[in-house]
Amino acid sequence: MEITRTGFGAWAIGGGGWSFGWGPQDDNESIAAMNHAIERGVNWIDTAAVYGLGHSEQVVGRMLKGRGKGDRPYIFTKCGMVWDEKDRMKDPIRSLGHIRRECEDSLRRLGVDRIDLYQFHWPDDTGIPVEESWRIMEQLVEEGKVRAIGVSNFDASLLRRIDSLRHVDSLQPPFSMIRRDAAAVEIPWCNAHRTGVIVYSPMQSGILTDSFSPAKVKQMAPDDWRRRSANFQTPKLEKNVKLRDALRPIAARHETTVAAVAVAWTLMWPGVTGAIVGARSPAQVDGWIGAATLELAAADLDDIASAIDKIGVGAGPAHPPSPENTGRTAGTATERVPDVSGRVSS
Repeated sequence: MEITRTGFGAWAIGGGGWSFGWGPQDDNESIAAMNHAIERGVNWIDTAAVYGLGHSEQVVGRMLKGRGKGDRPYIFTKCGMVWDEKDRMKDPIRSLGHIRRECEDSLRRLGVDRIDLYQFHWPDDTGIPVEESWRIMEQLVEEGKVRAIGVSNFDASLLRRIDSLRHVDSLQPPFSMIRRDAAAVEIPWCNAHRTGVIVYSPMQSGILTDSFSPAKVKQMAPDDWRRRSANFQTPKLEKNVKLRDALRPIAARHETTVAAVAVAWTLMWPGVTGAIVGARSPAQVDGWIGAATLELAAADLDDIASAIDKIGVGAGPAHPPSPENTGRTAGTATERVPDVSGRVSS
């Protein structure tokens, strides 16, 4: 699979009414946003069964049906989050005990014969050995129901355990200027072991955008999960907004948006294959689409690292290492696009 440097994230379009929802969404506007992203060159969509408790996959399925089989993006989804239909606001359980059933349900909701990338959403919390679950994922590949398999939110110790059984095609970690932990161990591990990395929440769920303000938090829907997130509350909120403001001069230098700068920064890290970026309207897509071709200069990266250190935001490395010190070359907009397993397709 040759994937573009940015992909469409379908978490928010799952809508509200569940514990990690973004409040009510307009499905037609969500479909318009996905189609607009595809028309602007994005060739993959990342969703999950738990987003909207199946609703996000259903909306993606509606979009796919409207486009026809010959004009479809790659579809990535996830398993391992089990919810209670009787109490939809109850936090889902992280369990890898129902992978086959979940795969069949996702195939049905999406309306596809094969999932391009199937991922564990979180490590199991119920005592099921990860090796046992990984073997089932491998079987799904052998049966043709899944093309590639990866994981999300796994640390390096879990990656080592399953990679010894069957290569991990991709890791999906949270990664932004505010949340940089993955740059310390997991991204370098993936870089060294030829495992692709598709990072999520590169704009920190909307904070690192031009239009964000503390006042917007008060306007969020009552069931928007961000209301209870520490990054959207004092004292982290004020620091995060200061970092966002520090990106404005950099965006102005490149005649682009703060959102594009935030996403492009994640793509500058050697080993990062692509970034998952959410949108709920075509206009939001236009706000970050330029990240795929934005090349931040050394001075830009220095300014960002300086702002991170001065403001004291988050933890983890603040400056990407130079490609020559990592053993592999960072992807650029002018190169062939790395696939999810870290290889470069011809």
